[in-house]
Amino acid sequence: MNKPAVALVSGGLDSATALAIALRDGYAVHALTFAYGQRHAVEIDRARRICAAAGVASHRVAPLDLRWMGGSALTADLAVPKDRPLAAMAEGIPITYVPARNTIFLAAALGLAETLGTFDIFLGVNALDYSGYPDCRPEFLEAFERLADLATKAGVEGGRYRLHAPLLRLTKAEIIAQAVELGVDLAATHSCYDPTPDGRPCGRCDSCLLRAKGFAEAKIADPALAK
Repeated sequence: MNKPAVALVSGGLDSATALAIALRDGYAVHALTFAYGQRHAVEIDRARRICAAAGVASHRVAPLDLRWMGGSALTADLAVPKDRPLAAMAEGIPITYVPARNTIFLAAALGLAETLGTFDIFLGVNALDYSGYPDCRPEFLEAFERLADLATKAGVEGGRYRLHAPLLRLTKAEIIAQAVELGVDLAATHSCYDPTPDGRPCGRCDSCLLRAKGFAEAKIADPALAK
């Protein structure tokens, strides 16, 4: 019987690739997606599609509405930045940062992992081609692992939690190449922060621009744009 693991699956390119890596490595993956009031809620349907095609052990879509908190263009009535130069994305923390989002998501994933009896959690965070989010850094992941061991019954009793972030130090082009190698349905993935009403990417937000840069550097056409 395969060892269980929890994987955070947003419906985006990175999380879909991290999920594929977990499955390749022989884990029975219990996928977790959050409906957190995000303006790009189309990604939830994409996560369902990705998980169904991948054959995960289970897939939960957890309601966790963060709109009450505000403070982010993804959850509040704030404009999503468009057409920013790549150099500008590397400076400061953008308004698309959702306060404490990965901390909140990982806390929920930790609870699920403890319930399932596993110490392994996969996520698709990346510290290279990303938009300056503090909760995508290796220091954050290391600190959360320490917290997990202190904050749970399983950790206190001797278990050691591990956050698997296999894409952490890869460029977007390298992630795309790995996704192709693993057979990820790239056309099913969604990256845009501000999609059109019919779910098509805007092509101008930071996430769209970073995705386009990655596909260009990988010398691969983005199949999501051919739909």
